[in-house]
Amino acid sequence: MRIDIEKGRRAGGAVAVVLLCFLGLSVAAKAQTTSGKGAAARVREEKAPSSATGTERSEAYYSFAMGHIAELLFESTNREEYASQALNYYKRAYGLDPKSTVIGERLAEMYWKTQRIKEAVQESAEILKRDPSSLAARRLLARIYLRSLGDLNAASGQTEALERAAEQYREILRLDPTDTESGLWLVRLYRLQNQNEKAEEVLRGLLRNETGEEAVAEQLSQLLLDEGKTGEAVQLLEGLTQDGTSADLLELLGNAYTQAGDLGKAEGAYRKAAEAEPADRGRARGLGQTLFSEGKFAEALEVYKRLAEAEPADAEVHLRLAQIYRELHQLDKAENSLLKARQYAPNNLEVQYNEALLYEAQGRFDDAIRVLSGAVAGLKGSGGNAEGQHTLAVLYQQLGMLYREVQNYSAAVYSFEEMKHFGEEEDRRARLLLMDTWRIARNMPRALEEARAAAEKYPNDGAVRASQALLLSENGQVEQAAKLLESHMTGTAADRENYINLAQVRERARQYKQAEESARKAESLAGGPGEKEAAWFLLGAIYERQKMFGRAEEEFKKALAVNPRNAAVLNYYGYMLGEQGVRLEEAHGMVQRALAEEPYSGAYLDSLGWIYYKQNKLVEAEEALHKALERESHDPTIHSHLGDVYFRGGHKEKAVGEWEKALAEWRAELPAEVEGEKVAELEKKLSDARRRVAAHKPAAREAKP
Repeated sequence: MRIDIEKGRRAGGAVAVVLLCFLGLSVAAKAQTTSGKGAAARVREEKAPSSATGTERSEAYYSFAMGHIAELLFESTNREEYASQALNYYKRAYGLDPKSTVIGERLAEMYWKTQRIKEAVQESAEILKRDPSSLAARRLLARIYLRSLGDLNAASGQTEALERAAEQYREILRLDPTDTESGLWLVRLYRLQNQNEKAEEVLRGLLRNETGEEAVAEQLSQLLLDEGKTGEAVQLLEGLTQDGTSADLLELLGNAYTQAGDLGKAEGAYRKAAEAEPADRGRARGLGQTLFSEGKFAEALEVYKRLAEAEPADAEVHLRLAQIYRELHQLDKAENSLLKARQYAPNNLEVQYNEALLYEAQGRFDDAIRVLSGAVAGLKGSGGNAEGQHTLAVLYQQLGMLYREVQNYSAAVYSFEEMKHFGEEEDRRARLLLMDTWRIARNMPRALEEARAAAEKYPNDGAVRASQALLLSENGQVEQAAKLLESHMTGTAADRENYINLAQVRERARQYKQAEESARKAESLAGGPGEKEAAWFLLGAIYERQKMFGRAEEEFKKALAVNPRNAAVLNYYGYMLGEQGVRLEEAHGMVQRALAEEPYSGAYLDSLGWIYYKQNKLVEAEEALHKALERESHDPTIHSHLGDVYFRGGHKEKAVGEWEKALAEWRAELPAEVEGEKVAELEKKLSDARRRVAAHKPAAREAKP
């Protein structure tokens, strides 16, 4: 039904009084909803002296009231006729009382609502000429400039609009320091202009006024976190969450603790946030992710199970469950969760990436390569922004690693070469991977050439320098490698990594005394037990190579006390015991723990097979060693061990075949990798075995009928 608001005029002055009463309430309410908090919420008749007569004033207020009713009807129906009526009434009222700021403000607002932006700006500017303290006019101008940001393509136009909007919000905040909403808008504009210091100043001022404290604290703490001022953010949030009442602030505190690397405190903050608002699943997600990061997989699993019950179609929840199950080595459950994640997000790259990781953990390398190749092809076809380019680089890196696992070195090299195209950091990382790939492929000239090119491009990069030095040492250029590392010593704690690498160079060259000195120096420069782990592992290896088994054990135990899941230490320690033929059950347990961390490591499977051999469990030994060769088909030690198993089992011809393969692989090894004692022992065993086989064959022929 059409409402004719003009009929109200015939009702005379009584209607005008009623309308004015209504207007007082509705305008006040409108000011609260559209203009923020503070002094602007009050209704003002006029701020400047009026030249209108009593009759004109009455007519003006009547027209103003009719305009406001029409404005409300326009908002509720979106019918153009009410917009026209509102503008006409406001113009009539303004004509009768041209100095009334309130009428001018409503007219400008109506221009804005009807998309007559130019007239809205002009009217607001006129009001501010007469009354610079008009908050309504300034708020309207600020909104107009904000809205224009989305309509501008040119950077210069956007910059100008940003500056104009910021100018209005600065004035609004000066006139009304308690206007939190405007203050937060000013902060956003400053951050868009990378003026974080000004943004922080505004936020701290709002916080001092104690208006909108929680919203302001959220913005300030987030700003501090983004600027890397983690300590200040933690201090601010700890002070504001002492009573534990604000779930939002507790969640932010959890974020701050996470950024500071204090996962224990982060877990506590997220727990309190989740307890404060149990129905908010976002809090549970934060808690679950923190528990996962802490390695508390069983607890994280329970959190995500509850989330899956509440949100069964949430792909991210199923993805997190898959990651947890993979860490718990429950690979069938991990695969089921991934299938659900893929069902709800079939083209999600993170799901595809984790699917490839799962296949890798299952030893299904061809399937992993297929999934990642498809993800790469899909992402390349979509073009993509900078984030997409970064994702593509990550996919190429993982794809190259998979190709390397299956010894398809040419495909691995191609993948790493593709990585170089996505930025300097990706190029640097790719060059490191290429050095290692050529080394594994036993192409030392290409590896050294890649190292030379990388060092030329990144002369001050420690990782590049370390990789080049280790390659030189493997190529027999030990002193050149040592000089390269020593030339970059600074005499500070930063030398720790250089000493670790120098110890490896000396250990490979069998310069054990110098290797030990370097490892001890690295140990002394470490800031805590976690940083000493690598030095202890190296010292254990150095002592083991010298058959100082007791001292080696001491160092391995130190490393495992800090990190009981260190697979490399567990394997080395277990293999050392197995090689001596002592405490074989303990050795078996250590290697099994190493394999729990890396189930498809060829080196760890070899250790397991060798311990089975020492226990005279030949069937189990053969099975483990065959699996090891599937992973490391060119490893001379594995071939040699399998030959020993065959020989003890009475399969002398098979033993000879494996030992011959082992000897061929030793001859193809890099000079620094060849272990002369093992080669000599192998040659003797092979010679003896050949004589026995040759002696046995004629007898076997004579025995035939």
